[in-house]
Amino acid sequence: MTQKWKIILAFAAIYIIWGSTYLAIVFAIRDIPPLLMSGLRFSLAGIILYSWCVLIKKEKQPDLSSLGKNALCGILMLFGGTGAVAWTEQYISSGLAAIIVTSVPFWFILLDKKQWSFYFSNKIILLGLLIGFGGVILLISFGKSSQLISSTHNQQLAGMLVLIGGGISWTLGSLYSKYKPADTSVTMNTTIQLIMAGLFSVMVSMITGESKGFSFSQIHASSLLALLYLVVPGSLITYLSYVWLLQVRPAAQISSYVYVNPVVAILLGAVIGRETITAIHVLSLTIILCGVLLINLPGYKISKTKQLSVN
Repeated sequence: MTQKWKIILAFAAIYIIWGSTYLAIVFAIRDIPPLLMSGLRFSLAGIILYSWCVLIKKEKQPDLSSLGKNALCGILMLFGGTGAVAWTEQYISSGLAAIIVTSVPFWFILLDKKQWSFYFSNKIILLGLLIGFGGVILLISFGKSSQLISSTHNQQLAGMLVLIGGGISWTLGSLYSKYKPADTSVTMNTTIQLIMAGLFSVMVSMITGESKGFSFSQIHASSLLALLYLVVPGSLITYLSYVWLLQVRPAAQISSYVYVNPVVAILLGAVIGRETITAIHVLSLTIILCGVLLINLPGYKISKTKQLSVN
């Protein structure tokens, strides 16, 4: 396979597969409690990736420091961030969840203190931040989920707020990983994060009583297939594609998945999940993506300048 086709397939993975995981979660949590489902997803993906790291790549085992750092990152990013999506989709549609997750870049601006001198001195970034949060407020105030989801207004509002909290948790974990990196490889770091987040998710599921009365015998084929999809394509293939693309393509180009994922999620939710798309959803998504584009614009310009200077 040529390099060109590898790049095309890798982008297809982070565009389409990542966008489709929102709908896959809907099917998975029909029979499996959301936190337990997340725990199974993370644990299985982590075990497979760990086997690949040790048996194929012959990577060294992590030390206690690396274990601690990655455990914290995994809990913040995967349990707090991705797990929040699974929990929230009990009450709101997958498309609505994807739109809210699109606002994560705004939390990086507000929480990355070391970059504040750059962020808050740039009027374009500040404008993007204000526009983006305007879209989020519009969505929370007037956005309604699919009529097929039996949840009250208060449950939907709680779900959206939990998802925003999950975005903050994801951001904090990402920043900790950036500024307090572990000594092991990126692949091994992710392996530990997956396994630790999986164990933590299962533990919380048991403590909260979420999984009380649950039996694996009650899982229908559709939920099982959705879980397997989240483990293999939704976690392993997309992650490896993302890491590989970072080595061969500019980061600014790769970050374009932020604009594609919610569109894919909304379309699949409407066609397959029979979710309702409202004008408020489309308007909010457009406003949020405009904000994301503006806050990323200075980075795109810097990346393009560096690329031209290299060429």
